[in-house]
Amino acid sequence: MKPQLKNLVQTRIPTENGDFTLHYYSNNLDDKEHIAFVKGDVVGKQGVPVRIHSECFTGDVLGSRRCDCGEQLEMALQLIEKAGCGVLIYLRQEGRGIGLLKKLQAYNLQDQGLDTVDANIHLGHLADERQYDFAALMLEDLKVKSIALLTNNPNKIDGLVQLGVKVGQRIPIETHIHHDNKDYLKTKVEKMSHILSMPENDPNH
Repeated sequence: MKPQLKNLVQTRIPTENGDFTLHYYSNNLDDKEHIAFVKGDVVGKQGVPVRIHSECFTGDVLGSRRCDCGEQLEMALQLIEKAGCGVLIYLRQEGRGIGLLKKLQAYNLQDQGLDTVDANIHLGHLADERQYDFAALMLEDLKVKSIALLTNNPNKIDGLVQLGVKVGQRIPIETHIHHDNKDYLKTKVEKMSHILSMPENDPNH
């Protein structure tokens, strides 16, 4: 079935990073609330700063230090506010698409010695099951001509380009490396082709 979206509600959301307009989308494939958080006028614009952020309840809401998701979310909002316009797309695909339950089970496997990729595979999933069809459709609905993508993941760029999104630039979004997330970030670099500045020596803080 071809993915389809409907932009049902737009409402102003004031934040510490300025005022945004939240666009609530329904779709024909799942019952999840995918949203676009828009700053300023992006209609017909080129080089719009865009962060496509996949849901991470533990990092985004609880502030978990096991990943860099919560920090990336905050950094993206700050960068978009500084730029004066931009879009943060929040896709409800927890745990790289495997869901919260499986992600928490994967955490336990990681505590037993598996990395994030091997833990997902052990649970019968792919290393990354995220899809970006909805993100491409949102950008089309918002009439964004081309984007500057806030990401460390070249595979995300490739996926969007294949869906017809014009990505003119990649903006790095690197967070702090510390004891709790260093193995997670190392796996991103070594097994998932992410571009990160990893220190030669492990941080001890």
